[in-house]
Amino acid sequence: MSVYDKLQALNITLPPVAVPAAAYVPFVQTGNLVFLSGHIAKQDGKVWTGQLGKTMQTAEGAQAARAVAVDLLGTLHAAVGDLNKVKRIVKVMSLVNSSPDYTEHHLVTNGCSELIGQVFGDKGAHARSAFGVAQLPLGACVEIELIAELA
Repeated sequence: MSVYDKLQALNITLPPVAVPAAAYVPFVQTGNLVFLSGHIAKQDGKVWTGQLGKTMQTAEGAQAARAVAVDLLGTLHAAVGDLNKVKRIVKVMSLVNSSPDYTEHHLVTNGCSELIGQVFGDKGAHARSAFGVAQLPLGACVEIELIAELA
């Protein structure tokens, strides 16, 4: 089953690449690696704001991370032209806007990692980091970046 068949089965339509809000580009390819800039969580086209452990619970944070994964896939598609060219998702790095005592960053990030696994299967198994941070741009609850290897 192709990546696009899996996306269709999951009822996911890939969004267009978002216009960068600062001095950077959405992706860079060097050799067979594609580096995607951090994508912040959005809900209904607007920044999904909140702080885990204060104004948001882990389950909602995981939903936000899943939404980020959809945006990342849209950018990756724009970068490579065909997601079936992806040999492997190499790394995901997740920043979670959280209170000082919040400790479930890894569970929030699972929202992204699990969707990537559903879409890419074994090729989606990736290395990962999940960090808690005091704040993110525009008050976003989650920001995630991704590195992919092309065949």
